Amino acid sequence: MADLIPILGILCGIIIPLAAFYWQYLEGREKRELVIEIAKHNDDPIKIAELMALLEEPTQEPVDYRRGGIITLCVGIGIYLLGKEAFGNLFIGIGFLVAAIGVGVLIAGYLYPKTSQELTNAVDEFEKR
Repeated sequence: MADLIPILGILCGIIIPLAAFYWQYLEGREKRELVIEIAKHNDDPIKIAELMALLEEPTQEPVDYRRGGIITLCVGIGIYLLGKEAFGNLFIGIGFLVAAIGVGVLIAGYLYPKTSQELTNAVDEFEKR
């Protein structure tokens, strides 16, 4: 019985990622089958192109490091306060570490522009020099 726990742990480490990949495959297959079925019954290529555009993955916005930095900083402060009141020095140190990471991400958010408009403005300012 004691040998069964490590084996199950190893199997879970293999089975969970495989199940996630299989789930992604099934989700994509349903979309592809839907497009094929619609294309069989519709002869207008413009409408088919519109439906394909609807089924495509939406484009993602750039990462907002400022927002992530504030969230991480607040989580660090919360862990610090929890350690100060309940759990002791270990949680105080962890809270400081997480808060420092949040400050670093926040600074990175101000150093690196996040949107295409900010990138365009930064390039324009650089070209003026």
